[in-house]
Order: sequence, then C-alpha cells, then structure tokens
Amino acid sequence: MSANRPVVVYGASGYTGRLVCEFLRQYQIPFVAAGRDIQRLEEAMRQVPGIESADYEIVAVQHTAEELTALFSGRQVVCNIVGPFERFGETVVQAALAAGIHYIDTTGEPAFVELLKEKYGAPFREKSLTLAPCTAYMYTPAEIAARICIEEEDVDSLEVVTAGTFVPTFASTQSIYSLFSHDARYLKNNELIPWPPAKGYDVSVPGFATTQLMHPWAGGNLPLVFKDHPTVHSLKQLSGNTDRELMEGLIAMQAQFEKDVRSLPREEQRSALEKIVDAIEPFMPPRELTLIHRSCDIATGTGSAGGKKVVIQSTSPYTQTGIFQAATANKLLTDKPHKAGFCTACEAVGFRYLLSQQKAFLPVKLSISDF
Repeated sequence: MSANRPVVVYGASGYTGRLVCEFLRQYQIPFVAAGRDIQRLEEAMRQVPGIESADYEIVAVQHTAEELTALFSGRQVVCNIVGPFERFGETVVQAALAAGIHYIDTTGEPAFVELLKEKYGAPFREKSLTLAPCTAYMYTPAEIAARICIEEEDVDSLEVVTAGTFVPTFASTQSIYSLFSHDARYLKNNELIPWPPAKGYDVSVPGFATTQLMHPWAGGNLPLVFKDHPTVHSLKQLSGNTDRELMEGLIAMQAQFEKDVRSLPREEQRSALEKIVDAIEPFMPPRELTLIHRSCDIATGTGSAGGKKVVIQSTSPYTQTGIFQAATANKLLTDKPHKAGFCTACEAVGFRYLLSQQKAFLPVKLSISDF
C-alpha cells in the first residue's frame, strides 16, 4: 500500500463516493478508494467514468480507529462518505486526528456537526488541520451565496434556501431518520431556537411559477457555523426537493416519528431509529441527468438599510458534491488552510475558490440584486 496517494475516499463504493473519485481523477490526484467490502469497491470503481486513467488503489479496511489510522498515516486528506455519521463518523474523525490529516465529509446531521465543533475543533486546530463537515451540495453552494451577501458589512440577518431537483441516494435516505431525532434549530439574536417539528414552508424559487415546499432539514449547518459571528446575529436555513409529493411524504414521515417515537426514552428511541434505518433496502439511484436534475440556492441578507439577494442556479446536485469534495482536497494538498480546526470548506479553502471550481465543471448562473 503506497502512501504516495495522498487522499483517501472512505465509503468509495457508494453513489457519492464514486463521484468524489471521479473528480479526484479530474484533478489528477492519486487516491485510495476504501471501504469494508472489496468486491463492492471493485465493482464501484469499474463504473467511474475514465477510471482507467486514474492513479488509485482499492483497500478494504475494518471500521475501527486502529485500522483507519494505519490507512490514513502518511496521507493528507480523508473524504469521509460513510453515514449515518452519528453512528459511524466519530471513529473516522479519531483516526484522522491520530494520523494527522485533514478531514472533510458530506454530513448534515446536526448532533454530529455539533460534536465535531465542541469535542474535536480544538485538537484539530492545534495540529493546523481542517475539520470540515458538510462539504456537499446541500450546504456549500448555499454558504457561498450567504458569504457573498455578508460582503456588505451592514448585513446582519440571513435567510438561506437550497432547492434541488434530484433523486435521493440510499445514504441520504438513511440520514433522514437520524435528523428527526434532534431539534432543527435556527439562529435568532445569536441564540439557537427550535423550529416547529413536521412543518414545511412555501418558498418562491427562481425557475418555478409555483412556490416550492421546503423544510428545516435539521436546521442545516449554517446556524451553528454563524453562531457568535461578529456581524450576523440571525439565520434561517431551509432545504428541500422540488418534488412536492416527496416533500409532503417527508413531512408526514416526521409527523409519524413525533407521534410514535419521540416520546420514547432516549435509548429506546435510538434503538427504534436504528431498526428503521437498517430496514431500508440498499439502492443505487441512476446517474444524474444534466438537463433535468437542477439546483437553486438563495441567500437573502438584510441589514438596517436594505440588503442583498444572491441566487446560484446550476445543475446536477450530487455531482456538485463530488466537485466540492475533490476541489477542497485539491486546495488542501497545495495550500495551508485559511482556517484550521472546525470550519466549513468555504472557510478552509475560500468560497470564491469553490465557486470557481463549480463554474469550471458545470453551468452556473450567479445573480446578485440589492433591495
């Protein structure tokens, strides 16, 4: 096993893992495709476009801190795609810290993100290492839009919306249940306030004549990221699919959870959730269609004298995750991070850089208006 391959994609056999490998190849970055099942890894790699010209190796590894630390040692970045992260993520973080490498992942699970911030932020910062969860479609473009908004220094309040047309992956479907078990929160006057559970919100999204049904989706990562920000004191984040029927089903599913599971003792609740998650049959969605699967991210920033609205329209949401993961790894290999410890990819490598890499691979329309 060669340490000359500086990036490990852990969870490479899944849909998103394959996309990360595909774009590491685009950046000509040698990588290790890692996971527990060698046969699944080999089959997955055969399906990566252009894989015959990539410099990579396949490694089967057990999900223990000891084996993962051995695999990570001598490398520089791990892209962790193995979820639900609340169940499996901390082991990978521990191994990355022990091996002294940067850690990025695709999670949006609030309890796990908060754990990283509180428990591992300082140890990673002391080693000048980046700890960047939420490096994925549902979080990164929305944050790019938000950070463009706050370039106007008087903006102190943000509302952020991510509206995608996409087919959820198996891993995304599994994570929904763990998201239900924690309060979704928004930031109000620098305090985290719970959203009402099992409720959707109609949002006007460019490109649609009718409003789209969005959901707090565990509150998103940005309220936690911007808490204690020097200028932003309030932030709401909504996300969702432009398939209204799918969103109505999600909200009904959460209402059922609130009715049947929420009142259980914590351990019984966890056990019930794990049974639900484990009962989901694995599936592999078809590769995205560029002309059908689209994305729209909106940030509205308000200050005392008006504000700014930023809209980023693009395509292929899950493909964007592959791009943002590979682009972040690429920058971390060649530059010191702008910020070490707990942060976002936008903070670690620069939101303008990530926007430029999105534009390099996909059509992107950026609209900025003042009001």
